[in-house]
Amino acid sequence: MVDDRDRLAADHAKGLAQGLADERVDHRFKALPPDADGRTVGELAAERRNLFDGGFTTPVLALSAESVEHNLALMETYSARHGLAFAPHGKTSMAPQLFARQLEHGAWGITAAVPHQARVYRAYGIQQIFLANELVDPAALRWLAAELDADPGFRFICYVDSLRGIALMDAALREAGASRPVDVVIELGAGETARTGVRTEAECLELADAIAGVDTLRLVGVAGYEGEVPDATPERVTAWLRRLVALAVEFDKTGRFADLDRIVVSAGGSAWFDSVAEVFAEIPALSAPVLKLLRSGAYVSHDDGHYRHLTPFNRVPEEGTLQPAFRLWAQVVSRPTPHQAFLNAGKRDAAYDLDLPQAQVVRSGRDGTERPATGITVTGLSDQHAWIATEGADDLEVGDWVGMGLSHPCTSFDKWQLIPLVEADGTVTDFIRTFF
Repeated sequence: MVDDRDRLAADHAKGLAQGLADERVDHRFKALPPDADGRTVGELAAERRNLFDGGFTTPVLALSAESVEHNLALMETYSARHGLAFAPHGKTSMAPQLFARQLEHGAWGITAAVPHQARVYRAYGIQQIFLANELVDPAALRWLAAELDADPGFRFICYVDSLRGIALMDAALREAGASRPVDVVIELGAGETARTGVRTEAECLELADAIAGVDTLRLVGVAGYEGEVPDATPERVTAWLRRLVALAVEFDKTGRFADLDRIVVSAGGSAWFDSVAEVFAEIPALSAPVLKLLRSGAYVSHDDGHYRHLTPFNRVPEEGTLQPAFRLWAQVVSRPTPHQAFLNAGKRDAAYDLDLPQAQVVRSGRDGTERPATGITVTGLSDQHAWIATEGADDLEVGDWVGMGLSHPCTSFDKWQLIPLVEADGTVTDFIRTFF
């Protein structure tokens, strides 16, 4: 449920995001119609042009309006059903319009990875930010101190995982004259070979003592990222999550969460949030209510590769199904042999760090009819070309459009600054602005 305070914050963020409609369209934005130069984004969206015959140039990345709405609603329902607060990872899209939509769909706040992202969030009215990383940069801490001092309603939480980090934070915040302590959670590492985070519970206790010894920081909970569990299986992930919960219980038992109005226990990437929901349901009553904070972010656009295979909804289908929302359209520009073709989209346009794009549909360059991309495979990417293998000489011809599904939302969004939001019939209803 979204309370009145959260609803006001969502409305504020939405209002600021709508200001993006005043930006002028020009050469900075890939694929937009050349004859639209000088219009505002809002004016172009109001024209409701068609993606295929409205003057857009290829390659062009399209985001399905229907799939985005479906995915937002599904995760809102899922979080509510399992008693989870939700702070989706904004690094996935870095799109203020999508942040506003997520808040409208019940999100507690937005998760960031680095200070720049948090600055973007604040510029677009985000009132609750979870930084799933350590923050030791003095310049960033000075900025944070000023933000917290200027806005009593702004809530910020970040990781700590070392004594040195605590000392650096304390020194920078003291130098900045911070009047509000920064809320921190101790990050429990997901294993010996995992990424960041404290490796043992004994070290966590040592950090908790150090935080108690400074007045610039306030310990509010524990957190981590189960996606880094080595050789992850449901059993291994569950075991680590239970360690995280046990740590919170131990901290509470020893009075380390005294005087808090809310204790934070947070985890949750996009591959194991079913395990997070299951284990967080086991959290016993503590001295204050527990904010069980899920941080999955890739769900908004989902994908046709990595996350499509890993989504927990595959393991628990009765919970629902996410829908891939991206499709990259490119044109056949060369057909040098009967079994080879080249499209005018490459590494500059398509995510390729996890899986290659998947050819899904062909749109005839002659009459606009569409057919499945049967027998057509993306075999590689150059900077500006996709290498295509075809089974038959008649599968493609120069001028055809090929629609491709993409893998890994994070590296899809970051290649496009303005992305058409497209209905199923090709009508462009809006444009999503990104800030990477």
